[in-house]
Amino acid sequence: MTTLAKPDLRPNNTHFSSGPCSKRPGWSLEALADAPLGRSHRAKVGKAKLKQAIDLTREILGVPADYRIGIVPASDTGAVEMALWSLLGERGVDMLSWESFGAGWVTDVVKQLKLKDVRKFEAPYGELPDLAQADFDRDVVFTWNGTTSGVRVPNADFIPADRKGLTICDATSAAFAQDMDFTKLDVVTFSWQKVLGGEGGHGMLILSPRAVERLESYVPAWPLPKIFRMTKGGKLIEGIFTGETINTPSMLCVEDYIDALLWAQSIGGLKGLMARADANAKVLFDFVEANDWIANLAKVPATRSNTSVCLTIVDKDVAALDADAQAAFAKGMVTALDKEGVAFDIGAYRDAPSGLRIWAGATIETADMKALMPWLTWAFETQKAALKAA
Repeated sequence: MTTLAKPDLRPNNTHFSSGPCSKRPGWSLEALADAPLGRSHRAKVGKAKLKQAIDLTREILGVPADYRIGIVPASDTGAVEMALWSLLGERGVDMLSWESFGAGWVTDVVKQLKLKDVRKFEAPYGELPDLAQADFDRDVVFTWNGTTSGVRVPNADFIPADRKGLTICDATSAAFAQDMDFTKLDVVTFSWQKVLGGEGGHGMLILSPRAVERLESYVPAWPLPKIFRMTKGGKLIEGIFTGETINTPSMLCVEDYIDALLWAQSIGGLKGLMARADANAKVLFDFVEANDWIANLAKVPATRSNTSVCLTIVDKDVAALDADAQAAFAKGMVTALDKEGVAFDIGAYRDAPSGLRIWAGATIETADMKALMPWLTWAFETQKAALKAA
């Protein structure tokens, strides 16, 4: 088999995973030296750190002053589950789903909460459902950016300001990279491990005044675990949203999140973060336009993610293979790049169509994304040569 020449330039940072994502440029353990390790999170120093994390989150994301922001257990999943189990059931609910995590929330609502008045609006990978079908007199649950499909809602224009129901938005791979209109969102969840490259295990839960009103006026028919309870005696437990976390957080992870927030602040806040993600995604989009063997899984340009960019191999010889062989081809590319130490963890999500998923979020340097592109061509041509030789 012909040995193909390898590109001369390698990315300096080869971490293109979609979660946990790359640390910020220049990160080191020394940045966490101020972490109050061995101290109680309920001590003055611990509460101050947690409040700093909440305050910086509000500032950078532009969260309205009357919205609550809380640090909760179990990453984005924990935050979403808290919202679903605590808020749903008061009225009918519409579920919008177009990738694996959105599908998971549908399963939880239908099979675990066993709600009867549920409407599902689903779309295959690469597409959005018809957002106009959602009835906002009902509660509406959706992901802003589908991490496993690379498809996002283009904006919040489909959500009316005078809605009667609540909008519950899983924004874990959108927060800090995409412009979200909080006035249209009643619940927003995300984790630290995506756009800011923080550590796993902690989630963020943002509640509008309307969501708080629901919590204080509605009691679900099912019991709530302790880590889901946000009210006591019919009133919101305000401490959760000032740094008094429900369970014990890792103060090392809190310090790491603060470090990432301060870095975000230093590069221009949300606008700076969005610009970096947009520049990285553009490198990928331009590469796709220039090469006919690869395509963006997201079919409509306006719905393409600028963080979790999902790509499919559309070369005619590869497309002629059965599904297992196509998956093997893509896996071969991912393995080759991993062995070269050029790009780690860029395979498509296990439930998604076979291909590549490359993180383009703000912690990635655009120069590294550009350096990766010739390597994608090398990996493809190497696998194609092996396919022809077989």
